[in-house]
Amino acid sequence: MDPGEELLEVIELPPGGPPPEDLADEVAEVELDEEEEEEEEQWETEDEDGDVEENMEAMRDHSELTFSRHSKAVFCVSLDAGSSSLVVTGGEDDQAFVWRLSDGEVVLHCAGHKDSVISASFSHDSSMVATGDMSGLIMVWKLETRKRVWSFEVGDLQWMAWHPVAPVLLAGTDEGSVWMWKVPGGECKTFPSPGSQATCGVILPDGKRAVVGYEDGTVRVWDLKQGSPLHVVKGAEGHCGPLTCVACDRNGSLVLTGSVDCTVKLLNTTTGKVVGVLCMGSSTRGCEDGEELPAAGIVQLRWECHTALLYTASLDGVVRMWDARTGSMQSEYRGHRAEILDFAVNKEASAIVTASGDHTAKVFCLQQPDR
Repeated sequence: MDPGEELLEVIELPPGGPPPEDLADEVAEVELDEEEEEEEEQWETEDEDGDVEENMEAMRDHSELTFSRHSKAVFCVSLDAGSSSLVVTGGEDDQAFVWRLSDGEVVLHCAGHKDSVISASFSHDSSMVATGDMSGLIMVWKLETRKRVWSFEVGDLQWMAWHPVAPVLLAGTDEGSVWMWKVPGGECKTFPSPGSQATCGVILPDGKRAVVGYEDGTVRVWDLKQGSPLHVVKGAEGHCGPLTCVACDRNGSLVLTGSVDCTVKLLNTTTGKVVGVLCMGSSTRGCEDGEELPAAGIVQLRWECHTALLYTASLDGVVRMWDARTGSMQSEYRGHRAEILDFAVNKEASAIVTASGDHTAKVFCLQQPDR
C-alpha cells in the first residue's frame, strides 16, 4: 500500500440490518436525546436550588430561647400580666410548668393533671396561675407559696380566661356551657349551651361582658351579670368553620375572631356587627407586591396594646405580624418544626412566646415597624 494512500475501513452491515437512512435517523435521535438530557439536568439543578432556598427559609430559627422540658406537644402558653417575666406552658404530656422568660428556668411544676393540659394562664395581678386539662380538671396555684389553693372538675374543657380586674375565672366546655367562678372562694355561675361546643372566649376589659366563639361558627357577646347573650353573630356574618380564637382591643370595643376557615373578622361589641374581614389565604401581603400566601387555619391571634398591629399563628408553624389598618403583613417569625398551637405577646410588645407541636416553646424578640 502506498504510504500516502488514505486508509478507509469498510464496515459491512449484517443481513437484514437497517438501511443507511435509518442509521442517520438513529444518530440524530441520539444527539437530540443527549441535548434533552442536558436541558433536563439544567432544569433539575435550578429546581433543586429553589427547593434548597425554600427549605433553608423553612428551617431558619429566629428565636432567642427554646424551652424543652415538655416531652410531647405544647398546647398552651401565657405570660404573667405584671412584669411579663414568667411564662406558663401546658402540654400533651399532662404537665404544666411556670418558668422564667429570661433563661427558661422552671420555678413551679404544676403537678397533678391526668390528661393533656390545654389551658394555662395567670390572674390579673399575677398572684395565681390556673391550669386546666382535657378531662375538665382545673387547678389554681398561688405563686408566692407555690401551693395549690383551688380545684374544680367540669366536663371536657376547651378553654379558660381570667377576669381583667378580679379573681374570677371563666371556662368553656365541649357541650357548650360556660362556667364562671370566684377563686379561691368557689362561688359559681353558668351560662347555658346553645347546642354547640364553646371553643374559645375572652372577658372584655369592662369586666361586664364576655365574647365566646363556638364550633358552629357563631359568636356570642354575653352579659355576665344577667347571664344572657347581648349579640349573636351567625350566618353570613359569622364564620364558615369552628372558631379557634378571640382577642379584644384595649377598651373592648373591637374583637378579633379567628377560625379554621382561614379568616379573621373584626367585630364591634357594642353593635354586634362585623366591620372588617382579613382573609389569610389570598393576597395577604397586601397591595404592594400582590404575593399570595398559602391558606392556613388561624390557631391564635393577639392585639398589640396601643397600636394597630396584630399577630396571628397558623398551622404552618409561623407567627405573622399584620397592620390592621391596611391588612398588610409586616413580619414573619419562624423556628418551629411543627404547627404553632398557642402564643402570647408581652405588654411591651418586645417578645412573643410560642407553643408548638414540636414539643417546645420558643421566645422571639419582636422587630417594630414604623407606625
